[in-house]
Amino acid sequence: MPPSNARKLLDDCFLHDTDRLRHDEALTLLRDRLAPLADIESVSLASASGRIAAAPLVASHNIPDHDNSAVDGYAFLSASMQSDATTYAIGTRIPAGTKQKASLRPGEAARIFTGAVMPDGADTVAMQEDCLVSEDGNFVTIPAGLKPGANRRKAGEDVARGSLLFGPGTRLRPQEIAAAASAGFASINVFKPLDVAVISSGDELVAPGKPLRSGQVHDSNRFLLQSLLAPLGITIHDFGIIADSADATRVALEKAAKSCQVIITTGGASRGEEDHMITTLDALGKRHLWQLAVKPGRPMCFGQIGDTLYFGLPGNPVAAFVCFLLYVRPALVRLGGGEWPEPQRYPVPAGFSVPRKKPDRREFWRGWIEMNAYGDAVAQKFERDGSGLISGLRQATGLIEITEETTAVTQGDLVSFIPFAEFGIL
Repeated sequence: MPPSNARKLLDDCFLHDTDRLRHDEALTLLRDRLAPLADIESVSLASASGRIAAAPLVASHNIPDHDNSAVDGYAFLSASMQSDATTYAIGTRIPAGTKQKASLRPGEAARIFTGAVMPDGADTVAMQEDCLVSEDGNFVTIPAGLKPGANRRKAGEDVARGSLLFGPGTRLRPQEIAAAASAGFASINVFKPLDVAVISSGDELVAPGKPLRSGQVHDSNRFLLQSLLAPLGITIHDFGIIADSADATRVALEKAAKSCQVIITTGGASRGEEDHMITTLDALGKRHLWQLAVKPGRPMCFGQIGDTLYFGLPGNPVAAFVCFLLYVRPALVRLGGGEWPEPQRYPVPAGFSVPRKKPDRREFWRGWIEMNAYGDAVAQKFERDGSGLISGLRQATGLIEITEETTAVTQGDLVSFIPFAEFGIL
């Protein structure tokens, strides 16, 4: 009879281990240990979209640089308005881009166009649609009721000189590119793309396009990972499929470590006789974590070979997908110079019930949001939990996160829903 403290083989074929790292502990470890690896380069604005800023960008002048008109119309001094409509002589015409600033005398208004600099002696602009111009074009009647300063953009209203446009770690969206352009910058210092190796492991794997023999499956994980990596602006190095042997694993990892900053593998991450990733990593480098108290994704591994970071993902596609989103994606953003991204969670009533869930394990279920019969948004769960079912990923629009303390879910309970859009999957 085995001793009372012996580990038991559970129904799901996982060894129960209370020392496994919990989800939050794994995230804390990664956040604490990782810092940017990428080098820095300067790129033109046309090439900067989606890149990560490597230095702060500060406005050297006000935006806009002068008070200007927000509309086509007539500029005048609000204090000169009477209680009724007021007629002004049209003293000058000011197109956008006029170099010399105009001035108005008392009783005058200026014909002004959108973006044109406000003349001295005016603080308000009436839209041309609301004004009446005399037949000879020399006078304009402006209706009463405009607030002082209406339709006038003040200097520095958008950005004041010396303001921070964005800091290092910012992923440059079209908005940031426009801000840099409006401040007069033609180029931006950004982090260079990371070099990332992608490797599939398994004698049963066959490349898509090749026929299958008995016991074989087509390799989907490499293409799954490459598609997940593409939006991050990463240089992907496809190392293909390697055999389940210690020699093949060692050769592949040594080669990838010499040419890449990050290695991502799928498969071979357990302790079976044909699983060589963990033992090879231990021989070549250092393992920082292995075995997580999460489902799917228990055997995920993180370590390094020299200065190259290593992420070993499970071989099942769903587990590889979930682990990549939760751990590898934010780590790559940080390694590439960005701020660690934390996905937004939305509390939504469950439209399903799960009578039993194991405690002490964080679970991520595939799900989506739909409207119930009462018109309320509820979360629905994919009915099957198998880690090899890509169909569940296709049907889902996000992950339902269930905490370690939860042991059951009843219809109507609030659950945390993380849309795939939070991970850049649209």
